[in-house]
Amino acid sequence: MKRAAALLVVLIIAACSTTAPRTGKGEIRGVATLDASPLPGAVLTIVGPSGKRTIVTDANGAFAFTNLEPGTYVLNAELSGLTTVVIHKVKVKGGLTTKVNTPMKLAGVAESITVTASGPASGISAEYGRYVGEPASEPERVQASVKEHGFVAAAKEPVTTFSIDVDRASYSMVRRYLRDGVQPPVQAVRIEEMVNYFTYDYPQPTGPDPFSVTSEVASCPWDAGHRLVRIGIQGRNLDEWKMAPNNLVFLIDVSGSMATPMSLPLVQSSLLKLVDRLRAEDKVSIVVYAGAAGLVLPATSGADKATIAAAISRLQAGGSTAGGEGIELAYKVAQENFLPNGNNCVILATDGDFNVGPSSPDALEKLIEEKRKGGVFLTVVGVGDGNDAIMERLADKGNGNYAFLDDEEEAKKFFVTEITGTLVTIAKDVKVQVELDPALVESYRQIGYENRSLENKDFTDDTKDAGELGAGHTVTALYEIVPKGRANGRIATLRLRYKEPNGETSKELTASIADDGRTIFNASPDLQFAAAVAELGLLLRRSEHAGRASYADVLALARNSRGVDLDGRRGEFMKVAELARK
Repeated sequence: MKRAAALLVVLIIAACSTTAPRTGKGEIRGVATLDASPLPGAVLTIVGPSGKRTIVTDANGAFAFTNLEPGTYVLNAELSGLTTVVIHKVKVKGGLTTKVNTPMKLAGVAESITVTASGPASGISAEYGRYVGEPASEPERVQASVKEHGFVAAAKEPVTTFSIDVDRASYSMVRRYLRDGVQPPVQAVRIEEMVNYFTYDYPQPTGPDPFSVTSEVASCPWDAGHRLVRIGIQGRNLDEWKMAPNNLVFLIDVSGSMATPMSLPLVQSSLLKLVDRLRAEDKVSIVVYAGAAGLVLPATSGADKATIAAAISRLQAGGSTAGGEGIELAYKVAQENFLPNGNNCVILATDGDFNVGPSSPDALEKLIEEKRKGGVFLTVVGVGDGNDAIMERLADKGNGNYAFLDDEEEAKKFFVTEITGTLVTIAKDVKVQVELDPALVESYRQIGYENRSLENKDFTDDTKDAGELGAGHTVTALYEIVPKGRANGRIATLRLRYKEPNGETSKELTASIADDGRTIFNASPDLQFAAAVAELGLLLRRSEHAGRASYADVLALARNSRGVDLDGRRGEFMKVAELARK
């Protein structure tokens, strides 16, 4: 582990006791400094009576939280890449600017957070490292660590197993940070989700299995002596008109933290895009939750678009967040309208801040794991500045997908272009196992999928949960290997197990992974582009395995492999990479 870096950030409030712009409201203003110099790009968050707000200090280190309801707020300061968070209470009085002279020490390390806590935390999730409830009585430091895979000797451990992941939220979240001029937090950079955000030209399945499996090997762009293995899975496409009927429950967070323009308003416009695509045989229910949960629209035919749209448009944000209660009610409504031969799905739209009822990650996960047994899947749509990690985990436990919406285009992509794969599962509990040949491979590491790793014994255990594959979905996984001598022939065996959507017994298929000695320059455009995305992820994570990675190399690879780019996303990736370089 690299030596921890320690910074001292002092928030200097610019005003003393001036009158705030609106009568009865207060504000917090100040300048973040490092060693007496202004500190731009620091991420400041408050949680309190006005909900949750997040801002970034400007080029002069200045910040302002305005129009605040009087009361006590939790102030959370983060510096990009340094992920230890110190939480302090700040009291806001009506009509005044609050004074704060609080030294805030943020310590970070390259790969993980090393943290201690004095006593039990009230409303602090130690697993996820984010604020999820009422303020603690004392400042807390919390742990949220995702450690990268290291190299493993093939002679000692030739087999590796993981669950597939079709989530793509990390890329749109990283894009949002970079557009805002902020370095993404390391824990938000999940390389497998960034790679899987993009589509690749994998062949459609031709046999009895609902997907095809391909592989390719080439030289590694950031280490010429290493090889890069790409595994590709392509789910069978399904014409939308052939889809079974849908039983959808929109579970919408309308708490105070959802009041920002990129939260509830974006959710509303996004769901309206889905409503436009509903058929008469589909039905939609709407459950909302803030301080309590309630049913605002009973099951309604997709033909009655005006009624559904009106119910969505009337929603307003305000109050605390009884997420667990909302989930309970949404599953109850889904079961009451269950379609034995249809797609049954709860679509949860939230910023992930649950602070009333069963709000701990463990309690919410246990609740969702129990509910999924009834055949209702959970898809999570994240917005705003909420708890990314908990939203990802909830979707995982609910056998669904996780997406993060940072703009209207992303909403269109998810709710229009990709909705069939979101609603129609063609294979569940999909597990992949790779067995490297120690005679040809010295060592290896998987790139990403850190929170999808499985024990090798889990591969044949049909009680072990794994990822789901939707119609038309693609899955890409990358391995970096250190070869023994020159690449030659079959270097690994690939095994894959899956269950039918309503089945409980796995099927298995096997394929070979061969290395024919090609370089990254004569590899397929898809492998080159996937490598470019992975290389950007390594740079953003400040990975110790980044080798000779550079932004110039990322851009060159992406430019070379852009191809026709019908949807324009590969071209947009180059703009994102350029933002990261700047």
